[in-house]
Amino acid sequence: MKRGAPAVGRARTSQRSASPGRARARKVAGSLGVPVGKDSVVSVVLTRIKEALLRKTLRPGDYLPSETELTKTFGVSKSSVREAVKMLQAMGVVEVRHGQGTLVRTHPGAAYISPMIFQLIMESGYPEDLVELRLMFEPAFTVMAMRRATAEDLARIGKALERLEASVRSRTQVAEDDLAFHLAILRATGNPLVVRIGETIFQLFEPSISISMRHIADRAVQDHRRIYQALCSRDEARLREAVLQSYDGWKESLHRTATAAGEASVETG
Repeated sequence: MKRGAPAVGRARTSQRSASPGRARARKVAGSLGVPVGKDSVVSVVLTRIKEALLRKTLRPGDYLPSETELTKTFGVSKSSVREAVKMLQAMGVVEVRHGQGTLVRTHPGAAYISPMIFQLIMESGYPEDLVELRLMFEPAFTVMAMRRATAEDLARIGKALERLEASVRSRTQVAEDDLAFHLAILRATGNPLVVRIGETIFQLFEPSISISMRHIADRAVQDHRRIYQALCSRDEARLREAVLQSYDGWKESLHRTATAAGEASVETG
Protein backbone atom coordinates (compact mmCIF):
# COMPACT_ATOMS: atom_id res chain seq x y z
CA MET A 1 0.00 0.00 0.00
CA LYS A 2 1.29 3.50 -0.82
CA ARG A 3 2.33 5.74 2.01
CA GLY A 4 -0.08 8.50 1.12
CA ALA A 5 -3.15 6.24 0.95
CA PRO A 6 -4.20 6.48 4.62
CA ALA A 7 -4.08 10.26 4.54
CA VAL A 8 -6.22 10.35 1.41
CA GLY A 9 -8.66 7.98 3.07
CA ARG A 10 -8.88 10.23 6.11
CA ALA A 11 -9.43 13.29 3.93
CA ARG A 12 -12.24 11.62 2.03
CA THR A 13 -13.82 10.43 5.25
CA SER A 14 -13.70 13.97 6.56
CA GLN A 15 -15.36 15.29 3.40
CA ARG A 16 -18.09 12.67 3.61
CA SER A 17 -18.80 13.39 7.24
CA ALA A 18 -19.12 17.07 6.45
CA SER A 19 -21.93 16.43 3.94
CA PRO A 20 -25.36 17.55 5.28
CA GLY A 21 -27.00 14.62 3.49
CA ARG A 22 -24.74 12.11 5.20
CA ALA A 23 -25.22 13.78 8.56
CA ARG A 24 -28.99 13.37 8.16
CA ALA A 25 -28.52 9.76 7.02
CA ARG A 26 -26.59 8.98 10.21
CA LYS A 27 -29.34 10.56 12.29
CA VAL A 28 -32.04 8.50 10.57
CA ALA A 29 -29.96 5.31 10.82
CA GLY A 30 -29.50 5.90 14.53
CA SER A 31 -33.24 6.18 15.02
CA LEU A 32 -33.85 2.86 13.28
CA GLY A 33 -31.78 0.88 15.76
CA VAL A 34 -30.27 -2.45 14.67
CA PRO A 35 -27.71 -2.19 11.80
CA VAL A 36 -28.51 -4.08 8.59
CA GLY A 37 -25.89 -6.33 6.99
CA LYS A 38 -25.40 -7.45 3.40
CA ASP A 39 -28.54 -9.01 1.98
CA SER A 40 -27.54 -10.19 -1.52
CA VAL A 41 -27.61 -13.87 -0.54
CA VAL A 42 -30.94 -13.47 1.25
CA SER A 43 -32.32 -11.76 -1.86
CA VAL A 44 -31.32 -14.78 -3.93
CA VAL A 45 -33.26 -17.09 -1.60
CA LEU A 46 -36.32 -14.81 -1.71
CA THR A 47 -36.16 -14.61 -5.51
CA ARG A 48 -35.97 -18.40 -5.86
CA ILE A 49 -38.97 -18.91 -3.58
CA LYS A 50 -40.91 -16.22 -5.46
CA GLU A 51 -40.14 -17.92 -8.77
CA ALA A 52 -41.29 -21.27 -7.37
CA LEU A 53 -44.59 -19.67 -6.34
CA LEU A 54 -45.01 -18.07 -9.77
CA ARG A 55 -44.30 -21.37 -11.53
CA LYS A 56 -46.74 -23.11 -9.13
CA THR A 57 -44.08 -25.63 -8.13
CA LEU A 58 -44.74 -24.22 -4.67
CA ARG A 59 -48.36 -23.50 -3.85
CA PRO A 60 -50.38 -21.97 -1.01
CA GLY A 61 -50.86 -24.67 1.62
CA ASP A 62 -47.51 -26.33 0.85
CA TYR A 63 -44.70 -26.55 3.38
CA LEU A 64 -41.33 -25.14 2.44
CA PRO A 65 -38.47 -27.66 2.32
CA SER A 66 -36.59 -27.94 5.58
CA GLU A 67 -33.88 -25.47 6.49
CA THR A 68 -31.22 -28.09 5.71
CA GLU A 69 -32.78 -28.87 2.32
CA LEU A 70 -33.00 -25.18 1.38
CA THR A 71 -29.40 -24.67 2.44
CA LYS A 72 -28.26 -27.48 0.13
CA THR A 73 -30.59 -26.49 -2.72
CA PHE A 74 -29.55 -22.84 -2.81
CA GLY A 75 -25.95 -23.34 -1.73
CA VAL A 76 -26.22 -20.72 1.00
CA SER A 77 -25.76 -20.64 4.76
CA LYS A 78 -28.49 -21.57 7.23
CA SER A 79 -28.46 -18.02 8.58
CA SER A 80 -29.37 -16.69 5.11
CA VAL A 81 -32.24 -19.17 4.85
CA ARG A 82 -33.49 -18.20 8.31
CA GLU A 83 -33.35 -14.50 7.42
CA ALA A 84 -35.26 -15.09 4.18
CA VAL A 85 -37.95 -17.06 6.03
CA LYS A 86 -38.27 -14.26 8.60
CA MET A 87 -38.80 -11.74 5.80
CA LEU A 88 -41.42 -13.95 4.15
CA GLN A 89 -43.12 -14.32 7.52
CA ALA A 90 -43.17 -10.53 8.02
CA MET A 91 -44.73 -10.12 4.57
CA GLY A 92 -47.44 -12.63 5.44
CA VAL A 93 -46.31 -15.11 2.78
CA VAL A 94 -45.47 -17.96 5.16
CA GLU A 95 -46.42 -19.11 8.63
CA VAL A 96 -43.91 -20.85 10.87
CA ARG A 97 -45.51 -23.76 12.73
CA HIS A 98 -43.21 -25.00 15.45
CA GLY A 99 -42.67 -28.74 15.27
CA GLN A 100 -44.21 -28.91 11.78
CA GLY A 101 -42.37 -26.57 9.45
CA THR A 102 -42.95 -23.42 7.43
CA LEU A 103 -46.29 -23.27 5.63
CA VAL A 104 -47.06 -21.11 2.58
CA ARG A 105 -50.18 -19.19 3.61
CA THR A 106 -53.34 -19.34 1.52
CA HIS A 107 -53.95 -15.67 2.38
CA PRO A 108 -51.56 -13.01 3.71
CA GLY A 109 -51.51 -12.70 7.48
CA ALA A 110 -53.56 -9.98 9.17
CA ALA A 111 -50.45 -8.10 10.31
CA TYR A 112 -48.49 -8.57 7.09
CA ILE A 113 -46.05 -5.93 5.83
CA SER A 114 -46.55 -5.03 2.18
CA PRO A 115 -43.30 -4.01 0.44
CA MET A 116 -45.45 -2.43 -2.27
CA ILE A 117 -46.79 0.27 0.04
CA PHE A 118 -43.28 1.40 0.93
CA GLN A 119 -42.31 1.55 -2.74
CA LEU A 120 -45.44 3.52 -3.60
CA ILE A 121 -44.89 5.92 -0.71
CA MET A 122 -41.36 6.62 -1.90
CA GLU A 123 -42.54 7.21 -5.47
CA SER A 124 -45.58 9.39 -4.65
CA GLY A 125 -43.82 12.72 -4.50
CA TYR A 126 -46.44 14.78 -6.33
CA PRO A 127 -50.22 15.04 -5.82
CA GLU A 128 -50.75 14.68 -9.57
CA ASP A 129 -49.22 11.19 -9.43
CA LEU A 130 -51.77 10.07 -6.85
CA VAL A 131 -54.62 11.68 -8.79
CA GLU A 132 -53.62 9.81 -11.95
CA LEU A 133 -53.33 6.54 -10.02
CA ARG A 134 -56.77 6.89 -8.51
CA LEU A 135 -58.32 8.03 -11.80
CA MET A 136 -56.97 4.94 -13.50
CA PHE A 137 -57.81 2.43 -10.77
CA GLU A 138 -60.96 3.37 -8.87
CA PRO A 139 -63.46 3.96 -11.71
CA ALA A 140 -62.45 0.60 -13.20
CA PHE A 141 -62.90 -1.44 -10.02
CA THR A 142 -66.11 0.43 -9.14
CA VAL A 143 -67.65 -0.54 -12.48
CA MET A 144 -66.45 -4.12 -11.96
CA ALA A 145 -68.12 -4.10 -8.55
CA MET A 146 -71.35 -2.75 -10.07
CA ARG A 147 -71.45 -5.63 -12.53
CA ARG A 148 -70.68 -8.32 -9.95
CA ALA A 149 -72.19 -7.03 -6.72
CA THR A 150 -74.72 -9.31 -5.05
CA ALA A 151 -77.60 -8.10 -2.89
CA GLU A 152 -75.41 -8.87 0.14
CA ASP A 153 -72.55 -6.79 -1.30
CA LEU A 154 -74.85 -3.81 -1.89
CA ALA A 155 -76.18 -4.18 1.65
CA ARG A 156 -72.63 -4.05 3.05
CA ILE A 157 -71.82 -0.99 0.97
CA GLY A 158 -75.05 0.63 2.15
CA LYS A 159 -74.16 -0.10 5.79
CA ALA A 160 -70.75 1.51 5.28
CA LEU A 161 -72.48 4.60 3.90
CA GLU A 162 -74.87 4.69 6.86
CA ARG A 163 -71.94 4.53 9.29
CA LEU A 164 -70.24 7.38 7.45
CA GLU A 165 -73.39 9.48 7.55
CA ALA A 166 -73.89 8.78 11.26
CA SER A 167 -70.30 9.73 12.13
CA VAL A 168 -70.59 12.98 10.17
CA ARG A 169 -73.87 13.86 11.92
CA SER A 170 -72.19 13.36 15.28
CA ARG A 171 -69.02 15.13 14.09
CA THR A 172 -66.87 12.15 15.02
CA GLN A 173 -65.90 11.24 11.46
CA VAL A 174 -62.42 9.94 10.66
CA ALA A 175 -60.69 8.75 7.50
CA GLU A 176 -61.56 5.11 8.25
CA ASP A 177 -65.28 5.92 7.95
CA ASP A 178 -64.74 7.17 4.41
CA LEU A 179 -62.33 4.41 3.43
CA ALA A 180 -64.68 1.69 4.68
CA PHE A 181 -67.16 2.67 1.97
CA HIS A 182 -64.59 2.43 -0.83
CA LEU A 183 -63.17 -0.83 0.53
CA ALA A 184 -66.66 -2.36 0.65
CA ILE A 185 -67.03 -1.54 -3.06
CA LEU A 186 -63.55 -2.90 -3.75
CA ARG A 187 -64.37 -6.24 -2.09
CA ALA A 188 -67.57 -6.50 -4.10
CA THR A 189 -65.40 -7.07 -7.20
CA GLY A 190 -64.75 -10.58 -5.91
CA ASN A 191 -61.26 -10.47 -7.42
CA PRO A 192 -58.60 -11.15 -4.74
CA LEU A 193 -55.82 -9.54 -6.79
CA VAL A 194 -57.80 -6.34 -7.34
CA VAL A 195 -58.77 -6.30 -3.66
CA ARG A 196 -55.20 -6.75 -2.39
CA ILE A 197 -53.76 -4.09 -4.72
CA GLY A 198 -56.64 -1.73 -3.93
CA GLU A 199 -56.20 -2.11 -0.18
CA THR A 200 -52.54 -1.19 -0.59
CA ILE A 201 -53.23 1.80 -2.84
CA PHE A 202 -55.88 3.23 -0.53
CA GLN A 203 -53.29 3.49 2.23
CA LEU A 204 -51.69 6.24 0.13
CA PHE A 205 -54.95 8.19 0.12
CA GLU A 206 -55.57 8.03 3.87
CA PRO A 207 -53.77 11.29 4.86
CA SER A 208 -55.67 13.37 2.28
CA ILE A 209 -58.98 11.65 3.07
CA SER A 210 -58.39 12.46 6.73
CA ILE A 211 -58.19 16.14 5.78
CA SER A 212 -61.36 15.79 3.67
CA MET A 213 -63.16 14.41 6.69
CA ARG A 214 -62.16 17.46 8.72
CA HIS A 215 -62.99 20.12 6.15
CA ILE A 216 -65.61 18.83 3.67
CA ALA A 217 -67.30 15.91 5.43
CA ASP A 218 -70.84 16.91 4.40
CA ARG A 219 -69.77 17.20 0.80
CA ALA A 220 -68.11 13.78 1.01
CA VAL A 221 -71.36 12.24 2.27
CA GLN A 222 -73.23 13.65 -0.73
CA ASP A 223 -70.56 12.32 -3.11
CA HIS A 224 -70.69 8.85 -1.55
CA ARG A 225 -74.48 8.78 -1.66
CA ARG A 226 -74.42 9.53 -5.40
CA ILE A 227 -71.95 6.70 -5.97
CA TYR A 228 -74.09 4.29 -3.97
CA GLN A 229 -77.28 5.23 -5.80
CA ALA A 230 -75.57 4.74 -9.16
CA LEU A 231 -74.25 1.36 -8.02
CA CYS A 232 -77.70 0.20 -6.98
CA SER A 233 -79.24 1.35 -10.27
CA ARG A 234 -76.46 -0.44 -12.24
CA ASP A 235 -76.03 2.69 -14.35
CA GLU A 236 -72.41 2.68 -15.54
CA ALA A 237 -72.36 6.17 -17.06
CA ARG A 238 -73.94 7.67 -13.97
CA LEU A 239 -71.56 5.72 -11.75
CA ARG A 240 -68.42 6.90 -13.57
CA GLU A 241 -69.66 10.48 -13.41
CA ALA A 242 -70.35 10.18 -9.66
CA VAL A 243 -66.89 8.74 -8.97
CA LEU A 244 -65.11 11.44 -10.95
CA GLN A 245 -67.22 14.17 -9.35
CA SER A 246 -66.24 12.91 -5.89
CA TYR A 247 -62.59 13.67 -6.65
CA ASP A 248 -63.04 17.46 -6.73
CA GLY A 249 -63.01 17.95 -2.98
CA TRP A 250 -60.48 15.17 -2.43
CA LYS A 251 -57.97 16.77 -4.80
CA GLU A 252 -58.12 19.98 -2.77
CA SER A 253 -57.37 17.95 0.37
CA LEU A 254 -54.55 16.14 -1.41
CA HIS A 255 -52.84 19.44 -2.20
CA ARG A 256 -53.33 20.57 1.39
CA THR A 257 -51.61 17.38 2.55
CA ALA A 258 -48.70 17.93 0.16
CA THR A 259 -48.34 21.56 1.26
CA ALA A 260 -48.35 20.60 4.94
CA ALA A 261 -45.74 17.89 4.29
CA GLY A 262 -43.55 20.37 2.41
CA GLU A 263 -43.73 22.91 5.24
CA ALA A 264 -42.87 20.23 7.82
CA SER A 265 -39.88 19.16 5.71
CA VAL A 266 -38.58 22.74 5.59
CA GLU A 267 -38.92 23.10 9.36
CA THR A 268 -37.01 19.88 10.10
CA GLY A 269 -34.48 20.16 7.26
